[in-house]
Amino acid sequence: MPDSGTPPITLTERAAQRVQAILSREPEQSVLRISVNGGGCSGFSYAFDIGQEKNADDIAVTRDGATVLIDAVSVEYMKGATIDFVDDLMGQSFRIENPMAASGCGCGTSFSL
Repeated sequence: MPDSGTPPITLTERAAQRVQAILSREPEQSVLRISVNGGGCSGFSYAFDIGQEKNADDIAVTRDGATVLIDAVSVEYMKGATIDFVDDLMGQSFRIENPMAASGCGCGTSFSL
């Protein structure tokens, strides 16, 4: 778990509602996992996966009964981030506003530090 000096990762109400909607169609005990991977057009990219297990070093971000798991390494790249869900002309997607990202790209899932 991050120490008290680490900015929290926040899940918006819209994102929590979408997580619940997605997981309602999955097997019981399913969770949404967000991770940061090397690659993407800006250096790092976010990955969204449905899983069944919580690892010992996972950080749980919870709001309104919805939980997202983030591994301890990825949390280091997401300090202070806000996870939102948007439905606009470009489509529906989770969007992460990450204060640690120096730049991003048009795809919305890639960033650099």
